[in-house]
Amino acid sequence: MTRVYLDHNATTPLRPVARDAMVAAMDAVGNPSSIHAEGRAALGIVQKARRQIADAFGVGNHDIVFTSGATEAAAMALSHQRLVGSDVEHDAVGSWIDASAPVDAHGQVTGAQVLQSANSETGVVQASLDGVIFADMTQSFGKMPVAFDWSGVDMACASAHKLGGPKGVGCLILRKGTEIPAILRGGGQELGRRAGTENIIGIAGFGAAAQDAAADLAVGAMDRVAKLRKILETALEESGKPIIFVGKEGERLPNTSCFIAPGWKGETQVMAMDLAGFAISAGSACSSGKVKASKVLSAMGYSDDAARCAVRVSLGPQTTEAEVTAFAQAWLKAYDKHLARASKQKVA
Repeated sequence: MTRVYLDHNATTPLRPVARDAMVAAMDAVGNPSSIHAEGRAALGIVQKARRQIADAFGVGNHDIVFTSGATEAAAMALSHQRLVGSDVEHDAVGSWIDASAPVDAHGQVTGAQVLQSANSETGVVQASLDGVIFADMTQSFGKMPVAFDWSGVDMACASAHKLGGPKGVGCLILRKGTEIPAILRGGGQELGRRAGTENIIGIAGFGAAAQDAAADLAVGAMDRVAKLRKILETALEESGKPIIFVGKEGERLPNTSCFIAPGWKGETQVMAMDLAGFAISAGSACSSGKVKASKVLSAMGYSDDAARCAVRVSLGPQTTEAEVTAFAQAWLKAYDKHLARASKQKVA
């Protein structure tokens, strides 16, 4: 059975250009902190990736600090201060929040100092980042155009594996002049903000993936993905089933569809689709193993029962119309079976 991967918000397949860059970096013998030729060559790989990321995301008047991922980047930015966030934040950011700002029924947040630019579960994109000190841009990087210097925020985090790079590498972006205490102290790497020898293999893959993702955006690849999502949602809507599409009234990431099938638990849907050959999720990959209602949907006003019946389908540039159509057919078939079983149980 051919598998169909529809969980790109959890992690994305490695882009070929990222793999090639990583393989090439494996032959770099030197330490980026060494001053001999081998060290300078290794440093050149790191600096090239820094430029690629800066160019891809409109980072000019900011510093890019490489980390092990967005979680570490968020900790670096927020561990020394307590700010106002919201209940729709990813746990990597939400764990540092001191107070919550209100969330409306469309997932929009006002009055927050810490804010994700786009939600990983619902795909909801925030209309404004005004007044935001730290932005979690993990999901928006690579899926929508980002001119970071124009965003007005002082700090942001990103992760390579959300845009076709390798797992285990990310970055913190700091507006020049923004100072934070180092969590990892030692040799003074990464402008003294993050000590330890740089992961040049992962960093090389991150840079290449960022450049490639930006090129995809420039030629409209994500516009095509948005059309695929439309095909999916239209197929589900036309079935006449009582399906609720979360955040559909506002702007969403072009690849993300979060929907609720009342009475059909999200984890059961995920298992049914997995058996049918489709990978989807019932929420954020970092919390989907927990059998509880999504705090994001609860914050938006959905009941616990409804929130437990939500799943997320997240597409990628490699996704095809045939795959989307096949998924819709398989999901509707499984939903019919669920409704039939539920009807029999009710009669009994």
